[in-house]
Amino acid sequence: MGCRRWVMLCLWLLAGEASASSDPEAATPAPPTRAGSALLRMEVATLALLPREGTGAGEGFAQVEPTLILDGGPEWGLKLGAPVRLRWWGGAGSVRREDWDSPSDWGQLVRGLKLGSDTAPVGVWLGALEDYSLLSAHLVRRYSNRLNPDYHPAGGFLTGTVGPLYMEAFASDVLGARLMGAELALDVGRLLGRAREPGRYTLALSAVHDWGRAGGSAPPLTLAHLDGTAVVLVRSGFEAHLLAGWGGRPGAGGAWGAVVGMGADALTPTQEVSLRLEVRRQHGGFRQGFFGPDYELARFHAAGPEGVPLADAAFPDGYSLLGEVRTGWDAVGYGGLQRHLMLSLSVEAFSWGRVDVDGRVAMQLFARALEVAVKGLGVGLGQPGTRYLGAAEARWRVLAGKLYVMGTGGTLLFPEADGTLRPGAFVSLGLGVDSAR
Repeated sequence: MGCRRWVMLCLWLLAGEASASSDPEAATPAPPTRAGSALLRMEVATLALLPREGTGAGEGFAQVEPTLILDGGPEWGLKLGAPVRLRWWGGAGSVRREDWDSPSDWGQLVRGLKLGSDTAPVGVWLGALEDYSLLSAHLVRRYSNRLNPDYHPAGGFLTGTVGPLYMEAFASDVLGARLMGAELALDVGRLLGRAREPGRYTLALSAVHDWGRAGGSAPPLTLAHLDGTAVVLVRSGFEAHLLAGWGGRPGAGGAWGAVVGMGADALTPTQEVSLRLEVRRQHGGFRQGFFGPDYELARFHAAGPEGVPLADAAFPDGYSLLGEVRTGWDAVGYGGLQRHLMLSLSVEAFSWGRVDVDGRVAMQLFARALEVAVKGLGVGLGQPGTRYLGAAEARWRVLAGKLYVMGTGGTLLFPEADGTLRPGAFVSLGLGVDSAR
């Protein structure tokens, strides 16, 4: 159990399940497939991008999205496909230029490439990063590399185990100089010869750097964090742990933060649950979860009244309390990756009056014929300049599941050349067909 299983499970799901997103290119649902099988899908929809505040002109598109899915079982899988938007009205050009105007945008052709399972000594993932956290999650937490509607990179991460060392390295854009980082964890118990209790006591060091050169220019910065974890209770299908850590911003004197907390993971044949509670201290502008769910927008314009990039924004000294829950539930418990319910919710409340909330839920109903997903993000609640984003998606399968009707809509923020964020919305209706149920 733990972080590695959640990373491999959730990202493979998000490349193929109902996953509502503030990006209209959010991953689409896939019916369960068998190891060694292939699935073909074609979706045709209308897509309207509209201004939220009645300024500027909207755009309308016919969106065609072919997808190929190859399922090689637990050790590998491949998903290829990208939406092609043919303009109906508004703007210039027959194809939406912003979808393909940089080398990074070509990364969207790879929806998901998985090599290695969560138990393999080496694992690789390429594709969209949605709700991604780097191991301890004290630097990169619930991050999405597709939050900017005009930037469509393929991210990736590499995991590896050598003796008592476990490593995870990631890049938010494998075709551009953007967010990169790694975390190295040492299994102290195994190092001391207690091999029958792997993972009971760990020390981890992580570092993340944003080059700021792709997806729009933004100030570069580097953060680092040191963490310790001790598993204090182990039962069949359940474990609880305590954690503590300290981090800082190299080159920025007085920028540091500390954290203490606890967590629990439970696994049954039908359910997987992860809980986390942390008390955090921020000082000098540093904070845990700096590369968070709204980072791809905050790197240009942080939530709040200052109107500056997150790297330059003042963050008050103080404390915060973080609570997070993740759960996946399957009524029949057949052991596959699909779930009838996937729920993730995080709330962080700061001592000076700010609250950040990020949540998403995806459900399959009526013998999996109906798939519904909802996502919401609120940053800086209780303060001037609060940022809200949300989206919802529904898909109804008919004709023995081969054909489905889909609808999705939500809000967007488009980064402008001057660093401001232009509010907008999207709505899409269409049909899809695939070769498996």
